[in-house]
Amino acid sequence: MGARPIALSAEDLLARYRAVRGLTTALAHPLSDADATLQSMEDASPAKWHLAHTSWFFETFILRDHTTDYSAFDDDYAFLFNSYYEAEGPRHARGQRGLISRPSLDQLLAYRSHVDAAIEVAAGSLNETALGLLELGLHHEQQHQELLLTDIKHLFAQNPLLPVYMPADAVAPPDTALEILWIKGPAGIHPIGHGGAGFAFDCETPRHDALLAPFALASRTVTNGEWIEFIEDGGYAGAQYWLSDGWAWVQGEAIDAPLYWQKDDSGWQRFGLDGLQPVILAEPVTHISLYEADAFASWADAKWSGARLPTEAEWEVMAAALQADGGNQLSKAAAIRPTVSSMPANAGGLSDMFGNVWEWTGSAYRPYPGFRAARGAVGEYNGKFMSGQFVLKGGSCATPRGHMRASYRNFFYPHQRWQFTGLRLARDI
Repeated sequence: MGARPIALSAEDLLARYRAVRGLTTALAHPLSDADATLQSMEDASPAKWHLAHTSWFFETFILRDHTTDYSAFDDDYAFLFNSYYEAEGPRHARGQRGLISRPSLDQLLAYRSHVDAAIEVAAGSLNETALGLLELGLHHEQQHQELLLTDIKHLFAQNPLLPVYMPADAVAPPDTALEILWIKGPAGIHPIGHGGAGFAFDCETPRHDALLAPFALASRTVTNGEWIEFIEDGGYAGAQYWLSDGWAWVQGEAIDAPLYWQKDDSGWQRFGLDGLQPVILAEPVTHISLYEADAFASWADAKWSGARLPTEAEWEVMAAALQADGGNQLSKAAAIRPTVSSMPANAGGLSDMFGNVWEWTGSAYRPYPGFRAARGAVGEYNGKFMSGQFVLKGGSCATPRGHMRASYRNFFYPHQRWQFTGLRLARDI
């Protein structure tokens, strides 16, 4: 779980609670009951499930465990909307969440309102432990806001009508990308991980030292135009660029472009929350797997000698002094998409380290030295997933603003790419 709130009062947390919960409901507003019920793959969940699971979290770990005289909205919901907490007992199978046609979307919105009203009543009397869980629940819900959007995008992409979640603003993006510069990083021993006051997930701790060899980071992420160069140069056709597992994945799944890309007589197009749109060459490439990111880095070595994926420690040390709540991040219900990188002021030459696209690193998602999972069900939040996955950093256009920090560790399996995942190259110097 996260560090307990130190600077935030119960009133401040309650104000944040209202804002976070309100945004989740707003994100679901464009959806019909059918939209919110369907599940397009096992990795994704229906929007109704996201709405209910986040409410179940507050109901279970705060209202049930830290208040008196609270009655559950519906006793069946614990089975339906528990995610993976073994300590909370049996639960509905993850791959069958799309079969929960009832309760309806309206009933689950009523469930949210019921939980919200109870939290409003209880907030002033919650003890320090419960307030810590309330803060954890807000960050947990922000994670599900991003998942709700990416899961809806994947669902709509399966519909032959390619429906629009929300139209994009009619603003012409720049047609050229910034030149890639190589920003030298600080070699030597540097602390990484969360330290001090403020919230962090348990997997971000404890703070510890990491040794960095001389390196540099690319000033921006890889663009669609550069990815098309990779495609046209046989990037998906040459085994020499790929990890063995990645090459087997490419062949087995017939992968030849990023997820949601298709090509017709007019060129490359991509599907997004704003429907089917032309691929903008200067925009960051996204919806790529770790396998693809690693293969691109291998291919790019001919252009930038020493090109590779950055390590988690390299990325974090370079981002530590940058503003984490800037850039292209989620702040309202909209047609979420990456945008052409711009060079922010006072960023040490690094563009869009936070927001736009999650950046794959070459680091395995494993516990930091001295990591210990918390006791009880909330101890299952991160620690038990520290196997076979890789770390991503920086957040995306669908990551809620205010949720990100340099020490944040996102993690996915190397074949997964339905999130807004991209890459920034590093190189040895």
